[in-house]
Amino acid sequence: MTARIDRDTSGVYIIAATPFAEDGALDLDSTDRMVDFYLECGVDGMTILGIMGEAPKMAGDEAERFARHVLDRVAGRVPVIVGVSAAGLDNMARLGRSVMAAGAGGLMVAPQPGLATEAKLRGYMAQVCAALGDAPICFQDYPQTTGVQVSVETIVGLTVDYPQIVMLKHEDWPGLGKLSRVRAETGTGDVPRLSILTGNSALFLPQEMQRGADGAMTGFAYPEMLVQVVARHRAGDVDGAEDLFDAYLPLVRYEQQLGLGLAIRKEVLRRRGVLASARVRAPGPSMSKRDHEELTRLIARLEKRLGELD
Repeated sequence: MTARIDRDTSGVYIIAATPFAEDGALDLDSTDRMVDFYLECGVDGMTILGIMGEAPKMAGDEAERFARHVLDRVAGRVPVIVGVSAAGLDNMARLGRSVMAAGAGGLMVAPQPGLATEAKLRGYMAQVCAALGDAPICFQDYPQTTGVQVSVETIVGLTVDYPQIVMLKHEDWPGLGKLSRVRAETGTGDVPRLSILTGNSALFLPQEMQRGADGAMTGFAYPEMLVQVVARHRAGDVDGAEDLFDAYLPLVRYEQQLGLGLAIRKEVLRRRGVLASARVRAPGPSMSKRDHEELTRLIARLEKRLGELD
């Protein structure tokens, strides 16, 4: 039976890219290589159809086809969380039912843009939970994209009122203080524990682990770094985790460029033999000749730094 996410879920859940061919069609051969690559890197789970997975650029039947293909390839080896955020609850519920029946480990939902008050947010999430039934939910707190500000009190209230909300994808920024409060205020008394995985392209991963995160849910073209940093921290080697992270930091930062980061990530995955094409669907970014030259230099410097660490 496929494992489902729960309140103790931990580790690295890689945010998967969606591979496209040069003509813009889904590239399922690259999808198979990508899934195998992530598993070989030691990830604890995958998250598909997120914002960086270009889900808003996919038709409903196309997204479902991609999700089912990934689930078939993973074959229950690790849990797969499927992003189901949509403008309409009916579409959200339809995709959610389909992927859960196909073996998904949980569903990720971000607040609908335009929820100007937390009362409206709570009302919206009540409808979401009713529509998705008993499927475990990862609540994505990402105000930089959604425009919805969510307080610690609301996060705590949601996980108390709706038992299927078992995980927080923490992406507020600045957010270390918020993470500390959520960790301190859940798992005590009448408030159940909440799994916390962090995003923001791992820019603050060492500090987030030190603040009580259970791991990472983000994308990076070197997922083995995320896996090793989390593993070292959990083993008590806090300095070693940070030393390793520091070696990759120039590439983490370069990949974080707003408006260009996805193109960079896909290009690195192409160079690593994972994707046949670095195509980002329109409207989307593309790298210039200078961007490619900078990336080549950063990768060479990373390889040299890793050799020195060995």
